Amino acid sequence: MQWRQIHRWLGLWAGALALLVGLTGLILAFFPVRDTWRAVQAEPGLPVAVLAQRAAAQVPGIEEIRRLPSGDIVAYSFDGGQARASRIDPASGQVLGDYQASAVERWVRNLHRSFMLDDAGRLGAAGVALAMLLLTLSGTLMLAWRLGGWRRLVSGRIRGTPVQRLHGIGGRVLVLVLALSSLTALYMSATTFGLIPADADADPDAVSAPGEQPDRTADALPLLQALSADGLRKLNFPAADDPEDVWTVSTDAGDGWIDRRSGHVLAWQPAPAARVLYDWVYALHTGQGLWAWALILGLAGLCIPVFWITGFLIWRQGRAQAPRLENNGPARRADMLIFVASEGGTTWGFAKALHDALARNGHAVHTAPLEQFQAPGSARQIFILAATYGDGQAPAHAARALERIAGQTAGTAPVTVLGFGDRQFPAFCGYAEALERALRDAGWPQTLPLECIHQQSAQQFGRWGAALSEALGEALVLDYVPRIPPTFSLELAQRLDYAGGAAGPAAILRLRWRDDGPLARLRGRGMPHFKAGDLVGIVPPGSPVPRYYSLASGFHDGFVEICVRRMPGGVCSGFLHGLQPGDPVQAFIKPNPGFTLDAARRPVVLIGAGTGVAPLAGFIRDNVRKTPMFLYFGARNPDEDFYFGAALRRWLDEGRLSALRTAFSRIKEGGGYVQDALRRDADRLRALVAQGAVLRVCGSRPMAAGVAEALDEILRPLGLDVRGLRERGRYAEDVF
Repeated sequence: MQWRQIHRWLGLWAGALALLVGLTGLILAFFPVRDTWRAVQAEPGLPVAVLAQRAAAQVPGIEEIRRLPSGDIVAYSFDGGQARASRIDPASGQVLGDYQASAVERWVRNLHRSFMLDDAGRLGAAGVALAMLLLTLSGTLMLAWRLGGWRRLVSGRIRGTPVQRLHGIGGRVLVLVLALSSLTALYMSATTFGLIPADADADPDAVSAPGEQPDRTADALPLLQALSADGLRKLNFPAADDPEDVWTVSTDAGDGWIDRRSGHVLAWQPAPAARVLYDWVYALHTGQGLWAWALILGLAGLCIPVFWITGFLIWRQGRAQAPRLENNGPARRADMLIFVASEGGTTWGFAKALHDALARNGHAVHTAPLEQFQAPGSARQIFILAATYGDGQAPAHAARALERIAGQTAGTAPVTVLGFGDRQFPAFCGYAEALERALRDAGWPQTLPLECIHQQSAQQFGRWGAALSEALGEALVLDYVPRIPPTFSLELAQRLDYAGGAAGPAAILRLRWRDDGPLARLRGRGMPHFKAGDLVGIVPPGSPVPRYYSLASGFHDGFVEICVRRMPGGVCSGFLHGLQPGDPVQAFIKPNPGFTLDAARRPVVLIGAGTGVAPLAGFIRDNVRKTPMFLYFGARNPDEDFYFGAALRRWLDEGRLSALRTAFSRIKEGGGYVQDALRRDADRLRALVAQGAVLRVCGSRPMAAGVAEALDEILRPLGLDVRGLRERGRYAEDVF
């Protein structure tokens, strides 16, 4: 069974008990902190003999002294037929009050350790601890794969939806605590059932010799004078009615037995390794005596419900995104076969669109998960729609599909691979590329070469569908309708229009919303938080397909700003260009965590062309800390498409932008393209990258390819390239 499957099913089915263990552990972590803060500590180096003498003078009938893990001293006595436990002041032996363990603490501890079910419950708790250990291990492996290797496990940037980031970041921060808590719980369970010893096997047979010599007081016993109360566990006074009884002292260093009359040490037994180990395990699991560690354990207990809830939401989202397929015939009779590999479920939506389109054209279609790959004799075309997980990994359910495909003899039916991924990840569509190589090496024919879809782009999928329609020689309409999240209303506040030249007119649109406060946002009725570089999805009237635009503003700016070029026949761009102040717009926010900037003091290099400058302008607008930022901007003509030009000059004066380099390709002496501006500034770029600069590129795909080529040339003397920077999280693109 694969680690992802282990993680998923253990998280779902052991989740309820893990929630109970986590919440009770959170409550139990409070008690060591409380006990330590209210404890009356003995002065450092106080001899056990002095402590015992002070206590005996103040507590009639004293029988035992214990030093609790918190540092409190408790005297147990039997006086006048009444057993008592008293907290005492070690400086004077004075009784501070009765000591009684908290009934609430005992109840919660029993619930935590055994679910109130005695041995059966203890076995169940051990099973939960084992499940938590496996969850921690599998989660760590999955995160390392997703980030691109073990070296990036600590520093690599976690991308994805807010729920995915919360799940991953919380796990990365507390993985060691959760693993240690699980291991210590298993160890303690093993000692409970006698599988591992927790102390010495037997005590020595030590008794006081009979004689006429009177009993010695505690301050006359050399061993007790030599021992410090700092390491005391307990001290037992000899019983008055048993002349053979002895003094017994237990410390962190070992246990001693003392003759009550002579004061001689009858036996000394160093602390066994099993007890020392158990004491450490107990302290690490409970936080007893380690109040700061107890706070960390409490935080870990609080995170368990967070992990379970976020994991459940991720699982449910994947389940919800898998559509139901109608007319899904058996594979042996199908002439069109579609196989799907999807981690989160979104790829199934594209598969359904292809399935329905082929079925409408009269084909017998069979669609199934990729691990069921087969090629019956009836098949005329085979399609594989494959998403990539993490560092080029297969989705969990398709982990062995590549082996299955490689083990089959190549058939005559062409196999076309369509990949899905995110360009911000180093191994963009890496799994689809691996499938493509395996199929071609095995000799399978193809109808279309491999195509990779970025961020579930409906437009890119539509273009692939048009190419497939031409290749098949039949009209094929892919009606892919993405699932649109709940929208909110915006209205146009102001606009700034540009001629745009031959590329067509463009406009900077500033949209506003009514902020009803954090309570409304919590209920999902207000504007969600967003950052410059995130995406706003615009739903044009009469169209079920949203269009995405990079944001040139953040939530704190109080408005949504985008730069939109009017495309010939464009439904959404035409709608937006027709807006007048006050006109409404339905929209939603789509996070783009792989592209947005984190707050950092490292230099930032921004490279954009045309309307792609919009998110870069948002980064500069947000640069109130005046982090060094350098913008390289390419356009055609400064009189027609120098977007955000006035704002950029103002930000230069304010220090939010450190330098601006432009290239205008359609005017004489304009400097060519943006990659030419990079080459002219090669020395500065190398210096900035050597200082740890991060780079963001936004614009058309051909522009981004040219920029990457230029940067590879510029950075070669440093032994760096774009791929290496991307793998380190220092380079990201937003291309269209």
